[in-house]
Amino acid sequence: MVPAPEIPVTTLPGGACIWPVPAFRDNYIWVLEDRGRATVIDPGEAAPVQRALRARGLVLDTIVVTHHHADHVGGIAELTAGTSVRIVGPRRSPYTGSDTKVGEGDCVTLAGHEFTVMEVPGHTLDHVAYRSAVLGLLLCGDTLFSCGCGRLFEGTAPQLHGALRRFAALPPSTLVFCTHEYTSANIRFARAVEPDNAALAARSAQCDALRAAQLPTLPSTMGQELATNPFLRCAEPTVRVAVRNHAGTDPGDETAVFAALRAWKDVFQG
Repeated sequence: MVPAPEIPVTTLPGGACIWPVPAFRDNYIWVLEDRGRATVIDPGEAAPVQRALRARGLVLDTIVVTHHHADHVGGIAELTAGTSVRIVGPRRSPYTGSDTKVGEGDCVTLAGHEFTVMEVPGHTLDHVAYRSAVLGLLLCGDTLFSCGCGRLFEGTAPQLHGALRRFAALPPSTLVFCTHEYTSANIRFARAVEPDNAALAARSAQCDALRAAQLPTLPSTMGQELATNPFLRCAEPTVRVAVRNHAGTDPGDETAVFAALRAWKDVFQG
């Protein structure tokens, strides 16, 4: 039997670290750990989180919600039953279980570190992200994916494009922690859009090596996303030309390019 790979732990400033708990078919539930206590982000199911926390001897302190979809909140009730675990989530949300409700510009302490809340509607209307400038990381839920972005389930293309533009303004070194292992599929689409992008070709090879070793392709960095993610590259002539050739008409401004890209990705079969 081939042994399972070790949990890939990302070390952060100040003694904290963050690591993924695989769930369902392709979800990652992120665990932010510091001094024996754990903050868990978007726990769609409880059992894998419980096993992981026991294995590392951690006490669950806080649960963080980015949006209301079941694969992000479905494990919360079981994880918090009979406990005083704090639940942080968006203020205006169909998920009503949060006791600490947050919105744009709010600051919240997670695992002893300060995070700023960003309202980023598009994938859903209640979606928020959590950014720590000190730790240099972004918990972006399903808004931004590695080399892709979320589907438009509730919001509009202008909303989601606006959210991604806000992310794009963060320092290139920012570590990006999204919640699905979609990188391989997203790269296939990105290469259909920009087949001559050398950075994208290198990223594809890196992704293949990681998946062959049964390792996550995450986190990425904002710099890596800016170089390879078509949804952050709507101003690039290569992306505009690809969209025009696919749609048969000039897409117009950057938001229209984004909307056309998202519609193309929705039906892409590559």
